[in-house]
Amino acid sequence: MKFASITIAACVIVLLLVAGCSRQGTASSPPPSGTGAPPAASAPTTSASPSQEPPPGGPSPSASEPTPEPTPSSDLSPEEIKIRQTMQAMTLEEKVGQMLLAGVQGTKVDAAAKRMIAEDHVGGIILFKNNLSGGLRSSAELLNGLKAANEGNSVPLFLSVDQEGGRVSRLPKEFQPMPAAAVVGKTGDAALAEQMGGLIARQLRLLGFNVDFAPVLDTFSNPNNTVIGDRSFGSKPELVDEMGAAEMKGLQAGGILPVVKHFPGHGDTSVDSHKDLPIVRKSEAELLKLELKPFQHAIAQGAEAVMVAHILFPELDPDMPASLSEPIITGLLRDKLGFDGVVITDDLAMGAIANNYGAPEAAIRSVEAGGDILLMAHSYEIAHQIYNALLDSVRDGRIPESRIDESVSRILKLKFAYGMTDDQVPIPAASDIPNDEIRQWREQVENRG
Repeated sequence: MKFASITIAACVIVLLLVAGCSRQGTASSPPPSGTGAPPAASAPTTSASPSQEPPPGGPSPSASEPTPEPTPSSDLSPEEIKIRQTMQAMTLEEKVGQMLLAGVQGTKVDAAAKRMIAEDHVGGIILFKNNLSGGLRSSAELLNGLKAANEGNSVPLFLSVDQEGGRVSRLPKEFQPMPAAAVVGKTGDAALAEQMGGLIARQLRLLGFNVDFAPVLDTFSNPNNTVIGDRSFGSKPELVDEMGAAEMKGLQAGGILPVVKHFPGHGDTSVDSHKDLPIVRKSEAELLKLELKPFQHAIAQGAEAVMVAHILFPELDPDMPASLSEPIITGLLRDKLGFDGVVITDDLAMGAIANNYGAPEAAIRSVEAGGDILLMAHSYEIAHQIYNALLDSVRDGRIPESRIDESVSRILKLKFAYGMTDDQVPIPAASDIPNDEIRQWREQVENRG
């Protein structure tokens, strides 16, 4: 009996210990799904995208690591999230390529152009009259071919042209020509300038363009200035203010990105920057009274892209032309005038640069100064040299990659805002061109002038 009592007592103790261990295990284990866990919808989430990708700026959390705290997204718009995600997926080579806008040769997409787009990842192309000399069908096929060549890149191309009207007209012969800005300026009617922008936009979109290097915002104040002349709306900055901003709005409303030019003003030069470096000896205060007024007005009216001229302003920067000058691009244009859009150089093959700096070094200096896009219009080889020089400048630490990211972010913002794609455009017929409307508009201009 005594032995039996001891055995019973031992069994009771064992049962109590087992029950206690069971209760402890249950308390420390997560409840099975559907039995007390908060529903997944109530857990904090990031707003990286509907597909729940991690927010840009850090590696994806692995299964063996704790998930980082979600990034607050209340201050990020869907567009900003898209920009961050796109950049996160881009290589340095792809980002540097976005900062190049290059020309191509001929009326068809040749092997060199395909290589430049596929391997150097250029972000944009500029076409000239010789590229579009084959006529309506040939021109549309050329732009479609450039888009097709960009198929391997994740970001669509800027497809650009200088279509101002007058002597700077690039479109095929089927298009009714537009008059020079000076002709429209004589009317003093901003509504006609806005219609001009809208009609040019319709012409360009038919062929597949999405960028126009216009309007010219230079005030024509020097009668010896042959490079600007009738490309300007006139000699009074108030007139250029009004007419230039109106044409800009017409282009924007028509779905074409306008690039206003030539900051800080090419109207008081007597040297053609295509041949050599012009010098304008004016103080900032003097420039603010004349040359800068149209640019100030355009920025206030929503200018999104500015071309900077190859002109030396010794009172602002004694060493570098505007296109390579930090005091002018960052100090004046961005900080003082409040411009936060894309800054594009004039063509780096022009004599003003080629004779004094060389395109690759000039490109690096422009980026250091705050520029975003480097225009090289006439040479595959020099465009490739610029691409390599810019890559090397990042790899050797001269330019931080964060500086490249600033420019690429601005570029993507515009491409996404305008809904740019590499989709093919239908080959237009002559009847699709708004020539009759242009003739009617020209009659109004002639009657008012």
